[in-house]
Amino acid sequence: MPQIELTSNDLQEILTFTTALARQAGDLILRGSEAILASGDVDEKKNSVDLVTEYDVKVEELVKGELNKKYPGFQFIGEESYAAGSRPPLTDLPTFCVDPIDGTTNFVHGFPHVAVSIGLIYNKRPVLGVIYNPFLDQLFTGAKDLGSYLTLRGQTPHRLPLTRPRPLPSLSQALIGIECGSDRSASIMHVKAEAYRKLAGNPAEGVEGGRMAHSLRALGTAALEFCMVAQGGLDIYWEIGCWPWDVCAGSIIAQEAGGMVAGSPSSPLDNDVNEAVLTGRKYIVIRPIGDSPTEKGVDAQKRLIKDFYDTVGDFTPR
Repeated sequence: MPQIELTSNDLQEILTFTTALARQAGDLILRGSEAILASGDVDEKKNSVDLVTEYDVKVEELVKGELNKKYPGFQFIGEESYAAGSRPPLTDLPTFCVDPIDGTTNFVHGFPHVAVSIGLIYNKRPVLGVIYNPFLDQLFTGAKDLGSYLTLRGQTPHRLPLTRPRPLPSLSQALIGIECGSDRSASIMHVKAEAYRKLAGNPAEGVEGGRMAHSLRALGTAALEFCMVAQGGLDIYWEIGCWPWDVCAGSIIAQEAGGMVAGSPSSPLDNDVNEAVLTGRKYIVIRPIGDSPTEKGVDAQKRLIKDFYDTVGDFTPR
């Protein structure tokens, strides 16, 4: 199959189309929420917290069908397609990477942090992202070299981050996004609990290695937590166990806002979300940081990511 070349004009056109498609998917998510809350019709994938509903499948079918009609030469990777056994290899061809309902547990409970996430990968790197939360009418968009934006309740788009980047001297001043994840096995929970203890704990009161961060937050959706970092509401978001469709769109939105995205503790801190990072299932993103009198913002990002990983350690998801 011949290589498809994408220009900035192409990305802008794709962004316009996928934005409208995300809003269409959001309407279906809202209708599905009403039906799910009324019926409680929910299935489990592997355990009682790894949930899927018929609307996860319906939304993906809608998005995939419209994308295939508009861009027949592009590839497609989706959460529900992957679960059903469709697992095409990642190539240099343009590839849409979609999570139809990121935050299914929130969706089931009526907790209004739920989003459809539509990313585009080109040459094995995210180049475009659209993340839409229909419950709060939050639309996050971004594309390579085109910036990233938040459109709230149909108002004028605001470029991200929303405020001038502030310095972040240490983890003790950070608001950090974390998640429990769906793997609740003893070994995984032990490592995560120890990480949370150190991040939140006060070293002056006996927590060895404690960083005493301002606090820890969990929205229940990786896509929106990437966006919160891009916006500047979260300083850092870290999770082990996500998949490419969870982070693809959010990665480019965060990068275009000046954020830094990295993979495992051993991966280079070069803000290159290549195939190894995208599929590695270990992700950390840090907001843009304003220069301090003694340190450039990028240097501060790298230092804090290293400090973070030195604090939480590492583990391999199942």
